[in-house]
Amino acid sequence: MKVDRLEKVVKQNINLNTNEKTEKIPAGKIKSLTFRIGTEDDRLRIYWEDGSKSDLPCTKEQVIWACG
Repeated sequence: MKVDRLEKVVKQNINLNTNEKTEKIPAGKIKSLTFRIGTEDDRLRIYWEDGSKSDLPCTKEQVIWACG
């Protein structure tokens, strides 16, 4: 359910930023996610059903991780 909510937020943000250059998001479903922390490139990686992948940079704000 959380992933569905995140996908809706991403789609809404893309619609709001139509004049800005954004990365193309695959139309398919998410196959898997990985969350990498404690490295130079802390990130959430999304593996899409079509074989592509997207990286969202992450930062820690107090005790909560924020990615996007």
